[in-house]
Amino acid sequence: MSYLKLEKALMTNLDESLRREILRTNRSGAYSCSTVVDCNTRKYHGLLVVPVPELDDENHVLLSSLDCTVIQHGAEFNLGVHKYQNNSFYPNGHKYIREFDSQQVPTTIYRVGGVVLKKEVVFQHYEDRILIRYTLEDAHSATTLRFRPFLAFRSVRQFTHENPTASREYTPVENGIKTCMYAGYPDLHMQFSKKNEFVFQPDWYRGLEYPKEQERGYASNEDLYVPGYFDLPIKKGESIVFAASTKPIKTPTLKKLFEKEAAERTLRDNFYHCLVNAAHQFHNRVSDDERYLLAGYPWFKCRARDTFISLPGLTLSIGEIDYFELVMDTAARGIREFIEGKPLSVKIYEMEQPDVMLWAIWAMQQYAREAGKERMIEKYGSLATEIVRYLVAGKHPNLQVHENGLVYANGKDKPVTWMNSTNQWGQPIVPRTGYIVEFNALWFNALRFGAMMTEAEGNAEKSQMLTEMADRCQVSFVETFLNEHGYLYDYVDGNMISWEVRPNQIFAVALDYSPLTTDQQKGVLDICTRELLTPKGLRSLSPKSGGYNPMYVGPQTQRDYAYHQGTAWPWLAGFYMEACLKIYKRSRVSFVERQLVGYEEELFYHCMGTIPELFDGNPPFHGRGAMSFAMNVAEILRASRFLEKISYNK
Repeated sequence: MSYLKLEKALMTNLDESLRREILRTNRSGAYSCSTVVDCNTRKYHGLLVVPVPELDDENHVLLSSLDCTVIQHGAEFNLGVHKYQNNSFYPNGHKYIREFDSQQVPTTIYRVGGVVLKKEVVFQHYEDRILIRYTLEDAHSATTLRFRPFLAFRSVRQFTHENPTASREYTPVENGIKTCMYAGYPDLHMQFSKKNEFVFQPDWYRGLEYPKEQERGYASNEDLYVPGYFDLPIKKGESIVFAASTKPIKTPTLKKLFEKEAAERTLRDNFYHCLVNAAHQFHNRVSDDERYLLAGYPWFKCRARDTFISLPGLTLSIGEIDYFELVMDTAARGIREFIEGKPLSVKIYEMEQPDVMLWAIWAMQQYAREAGKERMIEKYGSLATEIVRYLVAGKHPNLQVHENGLVYANGKDKPVTWMNSTNQWGQPIVPRTGYIVEFNALWFNALRFGAMMTEAEGNAEKSQMLTEMADRCQVSFVETFLNEHGYLYDYVDGNMISWEVRPNQIFAVALDYSPLTTDQQKGVLDICTRELLTPKGLRSLSPKSGGYNPMYVGPQTQRDYAYHQGTAWPWLAGFYMEACLKIYKRSRVSFVERQLVGYEEELFYHCMGTIPELFDGNPPFHGRGAMSFAMNVAEILRASRFLEKISYNK
């Protein structure tokens, strides 16, 4: 039985099927995404969504969708489905779906009378090309397939509407056409594996509506351009392949290309393999010497903090040390350029955030765990040394080392932590500033790691200096953050002390080197368990704290104020589970196993096979935000990895 399989009753119920999305990526920044019934519900949805660097730094929807119509005896049965204004759906092709299976590649089975048609979709790796294979599995009379492409040629952050500027010109190419609606865009090549007839019948389909944008309080309507349609006869047992790309292709190669691409896909036959597949979707190869991790889909780019937090889980936890090295080598170039005050040559955003380099050192620690301390020193010892030297010298523009050994960052006017939501004036909604708890936990961890590393390198004097700094930091950390109730203040800035119970204190327990005693660590872990733990992650704020707002719903402003005020984040639970196993070891194995099981059901409710950005902090803990989030997938994989290690006593 297939793992990611949806039956007819669910697929034909739009209330259920429109909630479930499917994502395909090419590992180079482009993607294809829609709902499981191919009805687009977001402006970010599209069959072919690609970066167009000649225009801007955004992705662009070229081909929004492709409607397939089955024709027999002159009768037409359109398998597409679109939502229009006034809650109108047309056509209603979802009623012909018999099942959906996404174990190998996303596969939909349609039945129209005696016709059984199978549709399979893959996105070619490292090329801006979507491939769709249609197989006529059963038919009792002559059958023709008709395809109508819906074109957008717009940024994912905008809409297109009927206008006289859009070009209607097209050029025949091998078994298809190429067209381009606006100057500056690449040509869109639409080709088939067999000869067909293209009928030029240009028209605008007006008033399409995207309900996900309505829910988020945005504009939600657009018009799409259809240049005409393709007709292809198809016989029982025959397969044809459609390709949409920014480049032409020799059509006799399409069938073999599809088979090759499908064979390379990770089989999603269980929870772990689904997450491995999701991990690969964040890969972004720009060139042979530039590899990145996207922070999430559909709107996130490569962000520095997200990169270093998610890198170990997305690579080391699944045995892909080589990709860790490729990404870290690219990021190292950016770190050095930042340290030297040079413009960044790499496409990594937010490198200036004060905790980024501390997370980079943490990522190197995880590399040392898997690859060995010697290999880590050989590969990244000099980089880690440069980072520590840079921070100790006080050269970072917003992370200063004070006499008490703690690091200080100014977050009053601009957000500087992962809790980075802002109000309409650009000011932080959660203004964490001064001595920030996870910054200092990371700093202490970095000092201890640096001392260990320099000692291994034979530099006893440097190791002693870092050890003394770490000792001073440890004393100040406890004096500054630990309160009489046994948990840690979230931040301290002079007389301004945040008493709110937030999850950022968990890092002081989970990191390899903790500034707390074992009893103090247990106290922090216990309060996180009592007030922050949910089946979907740690809450960003305790329900007992003022301003608790756990429901991430409504227009943008409302969601911004809820973003870090009680919503639950799975990636934080990864560190929580690590802390549990670190403190209580095998006695908490079954507890951590139950926590991980709570995420498996989410693979079927949001974007199939992956984990969304965040969850409501109150039951029933609905998934919200971006459909797939790198740090969440990474930390669940990393938690699975150290659970495996402790279970087998490795």
